[in-house]
Amino acid sequence: MPKTLLESDGFLGLFGGAAVSDALLDEVLALSSRSVAADGGATHLLRRGLMPDLVIGDMDSLSPVDRALIPADRVHPVAEQDTTDFDKALRHVRAPVVIGAGFSGARTDHALAAFTVLSRHADRRCVLAGEDDVIFLCPPRIELEPRPGSWFSLYPLGPVTGRSEGLEWPIDGLEFAPHSRVGTSNRVTGPVRIEVSAPLMLAITPRAELAATVRAFSAAPARWPARA
Repeated sequence: MPKTLLESDGFLGLFGGAAVSDALLDEVLALSSRSVAADGGATHLLRRGLMPDLVIGDMDSLSPVDRALIPADRVHPVAEQDTTDFDKALRHVRAPVVIGAGFSGARTDHALAAFTVLSRHADRRCVLAGEDDVIFLCPPRIELEPRPGSWFSLYPLGPVTGRSEGLEWPIDGLEFAPHSRVGTSNRVTGPVRIEVSAPLMLAITPRAELAATVRAFSAAPARWPARA
């Protein structure tokens, strides 16, 4: 079991090294009581005059100048190269919800790796905030109240089934898989309830739903167990 380096009673902002606008950074910080950087993500905070509570990663993208600004006891190098800095950081923190920014927008390969991390650490509730959308791995059950008429997408990372309420096209009885059936571009008709059979379904909503999604995720009654 990975050692917990930081545990927060409130939402935790986790920042990666990909580009993050000031507006998105401010939005995530406003929701977060603590902040952690994955390697070079510390630069986003430092340039705003903010000090991360921790920096976790292999430290290959944090510049020597920025690293010198951070107290040594806040820097936690993880030397292995088998996982991404997002993985290294997420597995060493605990919070009701981790809000990640700087992971899902710069390059497609980085975004795909980030989605794999969400599934690998499904016991850690994490929402990825992008410039245009919000992405999270569905827990066993979640209830949301997105704006009626807004889009709501579901994308499977593997074979998974589920049930839904509040979507124009219900998912009940459907078998999802990346090679066969996906659930993108659905539409909200009312309060949304999603149940899924496995930690393999991504939900994607407009960025305007970030705060409401984080609160709903925190209130979800069940969570996935940690993978062996």
